[in-house]
Parts: sequence; structure tokens; C-alpha cells
Amino acid sequence: MQLHGKDIKPGDVFMTNAPHAGGSHLPDITIISPVFDKESNKIIFFTASRGHHADIGGILPGSMPPTSTNIFEEGANIVSFKIVKEGVFDKAGLYDYMIDKPAQYPGSSGCRNIRDVESDLKAQIAANHKGIQLIHAIVDDYGLETVQEYMYHIRVNAETSVRNLLKDVVKRAGTNVLAATDHLDDGSPICLKVVINEEDGSAELDFEGTGCEVRGNLNAPISVVHSAVIYCMRAMLDSDIPLNAGCLVPLTIKIPEGSLLSPSLTAAVCGGNVLTSQRIVDVVLKAFHACAASQGCTNNLTFGAGGKDKDGKNITGWGYYETIAGGSGAGPTWHGTSGVHTHITNTRIGDVEILERRYPVLIHQFGIREGSGGKGKWRGGDGVIREFEFTEGLQVSILSERRTRQPYGMEGGHPGSLGRNTWIKQLRKADGDLIDSPSSQCSLSPFPHSHTSSNINAPRRINIGGKATVFMGKGDRLIIETPGAGAWGVPEDEEDEEEGGGDHDCSHVKVWAARGSLAERDAAQAAF
Repeated sequence: MQLHGKDIKPGDVFMTNAPHAGGSHLPDITIISPVFDKESNKIIFFTASRGHHADIGGILPGSMPPTSTNIFEEGANIVSFKIVKEGVFDKAGLYDYMIDKPAQYPGSSGCRNIRDVESDLKAQIAANHKGIQLIHAIVDDYGLETVQEYMYHIRVNAETSVRNLLKDVVKRAGTNVLAATDHLDDGSPICLKVVINEEDGSAELDFEGTGCEVRGNLNAPISVVHSAVIYCMRAMLDSDIPLNAGCLVPLTIKIPEGSLLSPSLTAAVCGGNVLTSQRIVDVVLKAFHACAASQGCTNNLTFGAGGKDKDGKNITGWGYYETIAGGSGAGPTWHGTSGVHTHITNTRIGDVEILERRYPVLIHQFGIREGSGGKGKWRGGDGVIREFEFTEGLQVSILSERRTRQPYGMEGGHPGSLGRNTWIKQLRKADGDLIDSPSSQCSLSPFPHSHTSSNINAPRRINIGGKATVFMGKGDRLIIETPGAGAWGVPEDEEDEEEGGGDHDCSHVKVWAARGSLAERDAAQAAF
């Protein structure tokens, strides 16, 4: 409204994805359509749809580069573009934003498959139009005043529900001050202090102490922080209410400027929406003592082809993107669930048969990673194992967390297992790692007996870490083992051991220090 003022007319549709203008990360494109009243011709509502697009340009296929250090490397960045003007689709303008502009940055290319993106955007526009038709229909049936009144009631109900939740939290916790800290795999802290006003059910959530903006792409725009908070509030409610902005009315959210939760305009953010958001959820739920940590990751896998060639020309290609399930956290009365998409990545994955039919990959295994969930009175959910074989050479990228810091358990429950990404690399003469014969190996190596003739040319197993992009050749495999989740409560066999001897109070402090998150361990050690 601020950008376009009075230049909004029936039949206009807007497109945006800029993180500092309410977006999450660049592949998430939001389409917004104004709804005009039939009688007054004034805007009475907006309809909107947001979709994650498989490729919008940038330095790597899939537009989720694990190595990006600024926003220009992540693809098209659009504050507000009128993609439809009074009913006329602006194809030339779309191509400029999606192909020409991203390719201007060194090392980046435009959208690798604009036909797919254009079709998906038209589907979003059609969805908005259907929404406009439905709004007009309900206004015709009940009148505008009644419709707006009921929308107001929905928001007030959400606000009241959250206020009651916060008052109840104070009663159960015995305090109106809550706090928690967790860390990203690089060590960056995310800190939260919650102060609840038990009289009116309001609360201040202060993220002071959170680490500064990072050079990589785990910076999260303010909109992502708000989304994670509203999600947690809605998830902790006992009642089933529509998710809406009323949930945020009782909350004051303070985010330190320049932190990784309020980064500069040019900061890279593609991982912030999918990984840092998960850690924000972990911190909020930990502060409210709601449940143990879920897998804390979305295991973002992208691969594809195309982009700029050696002469700088944009070659039509494709990009594939998926998130992979893990374990969900246990709680005071339930076991965690195995092999599910948790919290921010509450999505479904495509069928294996369709994936293999449409892309040059084979799936060798996709199943539960047994035993990866934390051990406790209430067990954490297990992660999964997903193994790909690439039938042609492709650029493959993984963006993941919880590879160095385990998902925390609660109340003495054990943490979940770390995730792991392993490249099974075939040996090739072009890479210099294929040995023709044992004798040639002896002449090349100062350690002639370091390999036996039986395994000298066996594929290499390479841990590529949590964030990596690798060109994988034909026949190479990638094994992704996703994290398990934390458990709740001391395991029954360990309870028996604790009852069996020693200074119970002293051993309890030691057990707590050994099992908690890093912040909990530090606090327990200091108290001990």
C-alpha cells in the first residue's frame, strides 16, 4: 500500500519475495491480490498465496546455495512487482525480474526453468482469484459488516486464548520469567527471555544476547522470527483455533538490531527460513518447558543442472528441491514420532516413483534410522535414512543443521543423535583417485602398504558436513541420515541405578549436567 498508493486497480496482482518486505527467503514467492467491494469499489480485503519455487536463479541450481554469503547469490529479489495490470499478465516484466536481473551478479544466473516458475505463479494467481470469488460470495450472502465482524471475533478469540495460555504458564511454572538458550552448529547463540504479565496475560519476548549477523545464510528476517513465535503459541494451545494474527496481539517481541535475527538488507538468508527458524522454535518451546527438541533441521537437499555456461550465457536447465523428515520431540506424556516433518518443515515429500521417473536419480533406501531418537521415560522420535544414486553428473547441495549439536532432551531425557551427510564417491581417473594397479599405488604413495589389493579401488566414503555443494558424478551416492529427537524424563533403568546408591542429590546434579544442552550443562556445572 505504501509503495503503490492509489495506483491499485481491480485486476491488479502483486508479486514479492524480499525478506525485508515481509518475505521469508527468496524461493518463497508471495502473490497478493486486492479484493474490491462491488458497490464502493474500495479495497476491503486482500487474498494471498505463498509458494516455494524450485529455482529462481542464483549461484546454484535449486536457489538454496549452502555457500551463499549475500542476498544477490540466492536469486531474484523482488520488493513489489505488479505481475498483472488490470487483468493483463506482464510476461516481459516477469522474465526481466527472474532471468535478466539475477544474472547481473557475478557467478549467478537467472531462473534455470522459467516455464515451470511461470506456470506455478499463474496457479497462485488463479488461487487468489478463486479466493476473491469466495469472499464476494460470502459478502453477498451476509453483508460486509457481518463478515468483517466475524473476522474480528476470530482474532479476538485467538488473542484471548493466548492470554489464558500465558496466565496458565505462570501458575504451572511458579514464575513469570522464563529463559532458554540454544546454539546453531557454528556456535551462534539464540537467547530468549520471556517476562509474562500474569494480570493481563501479556508477555515480552526478548532475544537479547543472540549472536550477531553471520557471514553465511543462517540469518533470519524479522518476519521469520514472528512466524516461529506465532507457530509456538498456536501449537501450545489446548483449543483448536484458526491460525491468525490475533495470537501475536498479547506479545511484544524484541529483537536486537544487527543480530542474526535482524540482519542487514544484503545478508544471505536462504538457510534462516528453514534452519534458524527451527532453532527459534526449539528455544521458545524450551523456555516454556513444552517438550524436548525435535530434529531441529529440515535437511534441505537441492540438485540440478543449467545456469551460466563458460561464456556467460544462460542455459535452460532445472532444479529439484526437497526437505527430509526426522524425529519429533518427546513430551511429559508422549513418545516422539519417527520419520516426520516437524515444525517449520511441516510439508510432505514426493513419491519415490515420481522422483525416479522425472529426475536422473535412484533411491536405494528410505526408511527409519533405528535408535537415533533419545532414550528416556518418553522416547524421542527416530530420524530417517535416505540414500540417492545419481545416474548422471549433477551439482548437489545440502543445507542442514544438528550435525554438531544434538537435539536436547528434557527432564533428564537423552538427546537425539546427530545427523550426517555421506558422499559415496566412485573413483575416477579424471579425479586422480583411481589407481590402475597396486604397483602404481606403491610408486605414488610414501606408505605402500596403506591399502590392500582387495579394496584399493573401493568407493570412498566422505563426510561432507552439514553445509556443502558437491559435483557428484555418475554412480555417486549421497546418504543423508537425519537427526533423531530428544527424550523426556530419565530412562527407567537409569532411575533404578540412581536409587541404588551414592549421594542422590549430588549424582542428580551430575546426571543433569551430562544430559542437558550446552547452556544447561554450563548452568548445572556452575551450580554444582
